[in-house]
Formats: sequence, structure tokens, C-alpha cells
Amino acid sequence: MTDLTAPPEPVRLRIDLAYDGTDFSGWARQPGLRTVQGCLEEALTTVLRLPEPAQLTVAGRTDAGVHARGQVAHVDIPADKWTMDGHQLVRRLSGTLPRDVRVRSVSVAPEGFDARFAAEWRRYAYRISDTPGGVDPLRRTHVVWHDRPLDVDVMNEAAGLMLGDHDFAAYCKRREGASTVRCLKEFHWVRETPGEADAGPGFTPLVIASVRADAFCHNMVRSLVGAMMAVGSGRRPVRWPAEILARGVRDSSVHVAPAHGLVLEEVAYPSDERLAERAAKAKRHRLDLV
Repeated sequence: MTDLTAPPEPVRLRIDLAYDGTDFSGWARQPGLRTVQGCLEEALTTVLRLPEPAQLTVAGRTDAGVHARGQVAHVDIPADKWTMDGHQLVRRLSGTLPRDVRVRSVSVAPEGFDARFAAEWRRYAYRISDTPGGVDPLRRTHVVWHDRPLDVDVMNEAAGLMLGDHDFAAYCKRREGASTVRCLKEFHWVRETPGEADAGPGFTPLVIASVRADAFCHNMVRSLVGAMMAVGSGRRPVRWPAEILARGVRDSSVHVAPAHGLVLEEVAYPSDERLAERAAKAKRHRLDLV
């Protein structure tokens, strides 16, 4: 028998967003600091006139200075506060949020959706310029300059040895009680080629990494990139990153690449009927998805 006095179930919203991380102290809310989560929660609370501050759950908790083009979050709101459609909410948020955060879409999430635990994989890109004169000033906040030429072929050879299920403790900043086992599904490098629109005299090709895994532990992508840069510039042999991985302990010789070259590009989810199953499996096997 239905309890007619019980309040309706909250509505879960899926939020797809992008941000420039330059002036943020990362995603996660921190007292006294400007964060993406803090800005977006404040905007949602204001626009939806929520009785309690919004509480966001995110697919990937990016560090200070890291950017996102394909970030995903969810928020649960009282059913009586969902009085507009997703397009209306996007327009309202665009007038409230700072210019370095943009909500691309909002929708009612399907049953079982969890932005963090239901994700099947996350994909990051890292952009480097090895041009002798430095980074194009119009791209300086999203591209890292490396002062030696990089050999993409040997970087790809080294990256290929890292693929699969491994304990990435050697490439992670360990968090208490959190697993460092991850499945690295894709790790490859390309040297950018100019398209017709970019073929002017000021075009400088970038070296770009695409890194995809079920999840990433803290500093994992930037540590992997730092190791590949050492290989690509000839300072380390091709097998060195894999040897570090096999040792299973953090190594001071692996330098963490700067944050501003990193962008969360994409988060993938299973079909709607598999969302709850995927979320339950992730919760069982990993305490700290990021």
C-alpha cells in the first residue's frame, strides 16, 4: 500500500559541463578556496531555490589547474523543485556561473545512474609543445612547453608496455584506504598536424597524449606523462616506465607533469539497463574512483 504522506522521491539530474581550471583550486569544494564544485553548487542552489545547498557527485575530481571538456556530475534535488526542463536550466545557469565554467546540458538521469561509480571509463588528453621558441601565447594556459624535442614513436613504444590491469602505486599519490589498481585501456601519443584552418605561419604542432582507463588514482595521468616525456627526450630508455611500474612503489625519479596541460575530455557510461550493475560493481572493487 502506498504511503500518501511520504514525500516524493528526489529527482536525480545528470549535468554535463566544461571548465577552464586555471583559476580554480581543483574540483572539490574547499573552505575559503575557489573551486568548480563550489561555484556550481552555489549556482544550482540559487537558480533552483533549493532549501539546502546542492551536493554534487562528479565523475572525475580534477586537481588545481586541470581543465575539463567532458566532465559529468549528478545532483539530487527535491521533486517539487524540478519545475523547468534541462534547456531552461542551462540558460539560467549560464547567467549565474562565472565564464570559466559552462554547463553544456542537464537531463533527468535514468534509474541507477551515478556519475562517479557508473562510469565505465574516463579519457584525458595531455598537450605539449616541444617547439624551440616556446608555447603559442594563445594556447599557453592549456599547453605545457618542453625544452627538448620529443620522439613520439619511442613514447608510444613505452606507453604500450603500460596497458592493462596493474597496480599503479608507482605512479599515484596514495590515499589512505584507496586501491591503486587500475585498468589502463588506451595510452598513445600523436604529433598534431595542421588542418586547413590552422595552416597559417603561426601554427606550431603539439604532441598530444590520449589516456583512457576505468578510473585514475591521484596524479596518475600526470605521472605517466612525466615518465613518457623522459623517454621521448632520450633521458630514459623505453622500458624504464614499465620497470618503475613493476616495482610498485613511488619513485622520485618520475616527475609529475604540470597540471595545466591536462584536460578531462570524455566520460563513458553503459546502457541504461546496465547502470546500476556497473555502479554496484565499482563500489565493491574500488573505494576511490576519481
